[in-house]
Amino acid sequence: MRTLSQPYVLRVHAHLPDRAGAELYPQLLDLLETITPTVQALQPDAADIEIGSALRFFGRTPHELAQLVRLRALALLGLNLTIGGGRSRMIAAMAADATAPGALTCIDPSDTATSAFLRPRPVAALYGAGPATAQTLIRYGITTIGQLAETPLLTVQKILGTATGRLLHERAHGIDPRPVLRQQPEQSCSAGVDFPSDELDPDRHRQAVLHLAEQLGFRMRGEAQVARRLALTVRYADHTSTHRTRTLPEATSHTVQLARTAYDLYETLALQRARVRGFALRAEALTPADGAHHQLTFDPADHKARLLEAAADQARHRFGAAAVRPAALARPAAARRRDVRPPA
Repeated sequence: MRTLSQPYVLRVHAHLPDRAGAELYPQLLDLLETITPTVQALQPDAADIEIGSALRFFGRTPHELAQLVRLRALALLGLNLTIGGGRSRMIAAMAADATAPGALTCIDPSDTATSAFLRPRPVAALYGAGPATAQTLIRYGITTIGQLAETPLLTVQKILGTATGRLLHERAHGIDPRPVLRQQPEQSCSAGVDFPSDELDPDRHRQAVLHLAEQLGFRMRGEAQVARRLALTVRYADHTSTHRTRTLPEATSHTVQLARTAYDLYETLALQRARVRGFALRAEALTPADGAHHQLTFDPADHKARLLEAAADQARHRFGAAAVRPAALARPAAARRRDVRPPA
């Protein structure tokens, strides 16, 4: 039985319904706080909880307590959860990524069990190693986390750089000192898109990212809000995902700035050959628009873009969200004709 001095973390991922997800997520966090007060929200649909002290209180093992969390979420909220557990936030997150939807995986906190879980896994599965970093390591013959752990630190730093090399080398050994911090979600809004099949075309990727930026910008302007950060999540065919966040130059709801930042986040992932299942874009740290400041420029194109955006918003409010869209999102005439079916 785990004692108070031995931390154990659960990564809880909720399968939220599209329409009611925003309402159910805060209720899920409240439910998790009935298990332990140490709950760190990971918007839009996950949370880390530290259950070391809760194990003794409930008299259960980590696996049994994770089952209790799943049962309560299903019974009280109708939510299905995927849960991973381990001695650190990294191990818990990786265990959750390796778990089938709706199931749970709890890794024993011992060094032996943690190493046995990590070492055979592909280096791309290591928390913090994006597709570009993984491809760099693979080119040097480092294909598994175990091989990365056995590679001398100086060699890894020469390949990846000093800071990134040290971080990933430590994580390959199961080291992750980040604590679970009691943290409630800040106000945010998000949008997502799933492809009908695994998508490798970068042009389709960029269209999807632009579409999400359009959705968020229109929603925030309608609610008189601006965002200070933008987060892009990419879901892959193997059920793993990559998450990137960037602070905006200024708090904004301007679609051009949102799309530019979203494109930059996308480019950092180097997804040219990745089989992408879907994207999610989230605007974080929302604040009222009347308290935001816009840096004036002498660029007439920026002023014109904002005027066009305001006119487009008026048309959308009157005729629907799809009434006006960027040219990059408009389908060719041939594609539109293919969608037309003859009358029965």
